[in-house]
Amino acid sequence: MTINTSNSPLSTPPTEPKQSLKGLLPNELAEFFVSIGEPKYRAQQVFKRLYAQQTHSFDDMTELPASLRKHLSGVADIHPLAPSRLQESADGTKKFLFRLSDGREIETVLIPSESVEEDGVPKRLTLCVSTQVGCALNCKFCATASLKMKRNLTTGEIVEQFLQAQQHTDKPITNLVFMGMGEPMLNYDNVMKAVEILTHDDVQLLGARRITVSTAGMVEGMRRMADEKRPIKLALSLHATTDGLRTKLMPINKKHNLRELGDTLEYYYRKTGSPVTYEYILFEGLNDSEEDARRLQRITRRVPSKINVIPFHPIDFTNPDGVSASLRATTPEKFQAFIQRLRDLDVTVMIRSSSGKDIHAACGQLALSNVEMPLA
Repeated sequence: MTINTSNSPLSTPPTEPKQSLKGLLPNELAEFFVSIGEPKYRAQQVFKRLYAQQTHSFDDMTELPASLRKHLSGVADIHPLAPSRLQESADGTKKFLFRLSDGREIETVLIPSESVEEDGVPKRLTLCVSTQVGCALNCKFCATASLKMKRNLTTGEIVEQFLQAQQHTDKPITNLVFMGMGEPMLNYDNVMKAVEILTHDDVQLLGARRITVSTAGMVEGMRRMADEKRPIKLALSLHATTDGLRTKLMPINKKHNLRELGDTLEYYYRKTGSPVTYEYILFEGLNDSEEDARRLQRITRRVPSKINVIPFHPIDFTNPDGVSASLRATTPEKFQAFIQRLRDLDVTVMIRSSSGKDIHAACGQLALSNVEMPLA
């Protein structure tokens, strides 16, 4: 016989978890409202409130009956993902630390462009969004690898990064890149659902061509993007022109080598007609030679493309070892010479800025670091 030694009656049922409405598409919201005995049209009202008007309380949804607002407070949740820390770089870059409902943490970066309009306002304001807590791919130049993989983010957690970052600037976010913590293609469904919400006609937060998904080379996800004809942009983290070096820097290359990646990008271009972007970090003495420039030219000729050349940003604050500890940035002189050589070879080249480097918010530096900012 079981004896109850607590003060609670044996018949007390467990508390039902609230349904999170952040991250639901209109058809999913409609199903939820039908399930609680409400008409489907409530879904459109709430969807616009959550995203177009960015309402954070059911009490503020005054178009809903008071009785429904009270009921929603008991069965549903729309609490925002509030930042627990915000750091600002000398160049205007902002890095957000978000603590999730389970206590885990992620970082998100808001980056103003270096080019400005005549009135001094940056031409673009780009948000770099995370898709996972940590990462499993162990790229040797990336600080996030030091955190290991914890879990995928939900659709709501992905969208909330955008909504919260927008609250911390009086300028509209113009571009979004899935280049933060994690591999987006390993959280494909939630990432694409977030894209559908952000680009939905009823809220129009972003245009699809203003969104870029960057992958370390997950072939299945790239092919799926092609088959689904997703209108967003695709970027491939390349960083090497030979399989030997790429495998050393990015272990995922053992599974999907350069030939397979090239074949996949051709498939993607045939299906979508969209050009691709290659991302290429320059490392001293590893991938910055004349031969690398020529191989890079051949790689980019397979489909219409451009290259984002990126300075290597130190990750010493993660206490790296092995290959990671040996990496060094190409000298400024050799960096510029490599860029010029690519242009001489008629390759379209862009240079990625080092925005946020002073707060560990530049490309490859996201690892929950808290940099002490100097006093003004």
